[in-house]
Amino acid sequence: MGVTHHGRTERLDLADPTLRDWTCTVLAADPEQGIVLDRSAFYPGGGGQPPDHGVLLWQGVQTRIVGTRKGDDLWLIPAEGDPLPPAGTQVAGAVEDTRRTLLMRTHSGLHVLCGVVFRDFGALVTGGNMEPGEARMDFNLPEVPADFKARLEELVNAEVGADRQVTTKVLARDEALALPDIIRTQANLIPADEQEIRIVDIVGLDVQADGGTHVASTSQIGRLQVVKVESKGKANRRVRVRLA
Repeated sequence: MGVTHHGRTERLDLADPTLRDWTCTVLAADPEQGIVLDRSAFYPGGGGQPPDHGVLLWQGVQTRIVGTRKGDDLWLIPAEGDPLPPAGTQVAGAVEDTRRTLLMRTHSGLHVLCGVVFRDFGALVTGGNMEPGEARMDFNLPEVPADFKARLEELVNAEVGADRQVTTKVLARDEALALPDIIRTQANLIPADEQEIRIVDIVGLDVQADGGTHVASTSQIGRLQVVKVESKGKANRRVRVRLA
């Protein structure tokens, strides 16, 4: 998955995560594979963040988009039974705002959580998953204090309330990997052939490689509730969170 393009598709979602509607041209439409656009603001999924949903509007017709399929091209998957706009058709695309905004807030909340756990407890991420408004993150954390759940929620929300700016930049692979602690997962998940790496910086708290969409500042996350802390083996703790 490229930083500016995926195959023939320009990635508008990473250039401007606030963009919700745009015009574009259909490059390919196949009943088995889906639809390829020349420009797309649909986040295609990856790094634990699910793909966007939305619609394409063309010639008085609506095609609902319910997922993506990533290969040499970025294929949008239409809802079953919806018509496909033929190649060459000019269409208007629209991302479902409620879902995307919740995912952006959730994803940025996980970065705050990750930053706090790394800073205060020295633990790396071993796994995670998110849905709109709720998520889980696993940490290499063999032991935690008795008040860990309450303490973690307090620490995380202090950072949310600090209204820290969230910025992104793209660096050459060698430059990015030279940054200290840029990989916050226990295993390096960056593909070996990826020559440009996108960096998400919660200024003053957390800097890491990431390909997802985020809010502009931590105050936009809203309060994050630590729902549960579970033991997942000798050295792993699973933290479940949701937007309050």
